[in-house]
Amino acid sequence: MGLYPPIIPVRKGLITEGKRGDIYDMAIMRSGPEPFPQAVTLLDSVSPYGSRRLTVEFDGATTAAYLHDQTAAIAATWIANHVRAPGTTDPARLNAGRAPVMPAARTRNPRGSPPLDPVNLQALWFEEGDGVALLDRGAPLAVIPGWSDMSRGMPGYSRDVIGQTPFSWSLEDAIEGLGPRLERASEFWQWRNSASGWGKFQQAGLAHLASRLGPGAHYWDGAPGKRPTIGISERPPGPGRPYTVLSTVGMSAQRMPVVEQVIDDPGDYVRIELAVATTLPSGVAALVFLWLAGYPWREVTWFGPGHSVRWPGQPANFPLGGGYEGVLLLDDPSGLAGPPAPDLSGFSVDGDPVRWLWIIPISERSRLLAKEHGSATLVSQLAAEHRGWIVSGRAG
Repeated sequence: MGLYPPIIPVRKGLITEGKRGDIYDMAIMRSGPEPFPQAVTLLDSVSPYGSRRLTVEFDGATTAAYLHDQTAAIAATWIANHVRAPGTTDPARLNAGRAPVMPAARTRNPRGSPPLDPVNLQALWFEEGDGVALLDRGAPLAVIPGWSDMSRGMPGYSRDVIGQTPFSWSLEDAIEGLGPRLERASEFWQWRNSASGWGKFQQAGLAHLASRLGPGAHYWDGAPGKRPTIGISERPPGPGRPYTVLSTVGMSAQRMPVVEQVIDDPGDYVRIELAVATTLPSGVAALVFLWLAGYPWREVTWFGPGHSVRWPGQPANFPLGGGYEGVLLLDDPSGLAGPPAPDLSGFSVDGDPVRWLWIIPISERSRLLAKEHGSATLVSQLAAEHRGWIVSGRAG
């Protein structure tokens, strides 16, 4: 599990019954002659998008939290000492891969605090799904944001730590910025889990598409059984538009991960929908969204203008025509051949404007060109080859 020993799952009821001191006693009893007790898991929570996992461990001396990706722990934070704090960090614990007992000068509870009761612990995932807060009786105990990274020496934040240490940073010092983030996350999941939340968003999204593209036809589930919930709306050809437009409905209901880590002012980029203009059969072209629509939350990344994404399957199976091996995403495809793209602007969610990105299928050679020299270079080359932005399924 990264820096620390494998987690020992806690059987239901094992540490939630009896007195709180039983947790400490159990950890000590499990240790036998070992110098450090085996850690037990107080909380294990997977993000609603399935891309991150929070575990909270207790070993009798300390409690710590870890944020995992699909393979390993990627971020961590010390939460509390449960024994008297030493004067300095014990190198033996660190060499054994264990969470440290925080030195006395760096903890608000140098005498140690009682073990945490798992019944009172709750994970509050960020709207983007890349970060999480640990709540104790509803109050923030620790926060591991999406930018926390053990490999870069950036731990999470803890209520009990003083200042900045290699193992945790002060939550009190950061609460001015993190507090509104946690409030927004709480409000988001209340809305998202409400009986009417998704229906109202869906109606608003479809009404906006109708105002820009005319009446809809088919509607498909773009993320069967998964989160985020995403629909696919078909807008058939109409007067002055001899092609179909397929658009997602629901990507913009939640902000994308990572954007704020790479853009100083991410407001215009945090919410998107995807669209494709095509003369292909709609049911075939719509399959591209099953791959792309949940991608940012599944892979903990973001989509922006000029981004390219590699198709994971065989080129012959690419939904927008055999021979292509990826897509280029453009908010303005006017550099390519074809009539002006429909204006889909004017939709916003929670004060954030929603940006539609048009899907342009490309070869792997083109994707690598964009990666090395930028998307503008690729668009210029595609234009020189008379490539259009309306997808016909013919690779070129």
